[in-house]
Amino acid sequence: MQRRTPPVFTMASSTDLQKALATTGYIASDDLAMALHIATSLGRPLLLEGAAGVGKTEVARSLATVQDTQLIRLQCYEGLDAAQAIYEWNYQRQLLSIRAASEAGETGAAVEARIFSQDYLLERPLLKAIRQDKAPVLLIDEIDRADEEFEAYLLEVLSDYQITIPELGTLTATTRPHVILTANGTRDLSDALRRRCIYAHVDYPDRQTELAILAARCPGLEAHLSQQIIGFVQKLREEELEKVPGVAEMLDFAAALGGLGIKDLTEDPAVLQAALATLLKTQSDRLAVPIEVAARLAGKAA
Repeated sequence: MQRRTPPVFTMASSTDLQKALATTGYIASDDLAMALHIATSLGRPLLLEGAAGVGKTEVARSLATVQDTQLIRLQCYEGLDAAQAIYEWNYQRQLLSIRAASEAGETGAAVEARIFSQDYLLERPLLKAIRQDKAPVLLIDEIDRADEEFEAYLLEVLSDYQITIPELGTLTATTRPHVILTANGTRDLSDALRRRCIYAHVDYPDRQTELAILAARCPGLEAHLSQQIIGFVQKLREEELEKVPGVAEMLDFAAALGGLGIKDLTEDPAVLQAALATLLKTQSDRLAVPIEVAARLAGKAA
């Protein structure tokens, strides 16, 4: 299989990319837009680090929308291995084929060649990503949750964009995917992985950026309530919380308030306290923000 030339990214500048992402509802900072533009232009993986909930995964979804291409996601976790990430054989079909061949009197190399053909190969995300006719976006989510051994194997895939399957040989990329890796700081990543990636740190958005995100995702909210929501959530993040609410939680909070018909955060402290179920996801955090604290933050939110 011959390597094809990767497609050239069509955005002329990071500003064009930033505007294109905004049409999908993702408001990217200047630094993030530039890093993403460089990564896609050079055909290099992009490593995004930052706290959970700041929108790292959403970058990949929005890029796939902008590129009008498939998003392929590999969710990493401790114990992830090649069979789950790259490929494995369809053992059930192989056994059925062997049984059918035996009943038909077939044996030997012909049977082995058939059952270890691509008809019996199950593609997992990494193999699937390099075998698409149009370059997909490959999201390798929370790479720092995977073992160091898997990270080392991933380096080989990202270096040559080819995968060796002993029974079939080396499969080279049909197209080179746009690779985005995310990390939450669970463990330190290797220098070797970092060297192969373009890097960007994604932080919680500032007030104006988060207002723009809310306006893009919930355009029906009144301006006054939108200002209050962003002010409240940003004040809440300053509290000593176990799980700081991210952008997704902020959007759930806004949707909940809109659905409840709330026009002002200070009008009903009990409803506000109930709506905190969208923002605070542990019992300790709920106890840390009783109704009087929520009312105080709401009063400062405008």
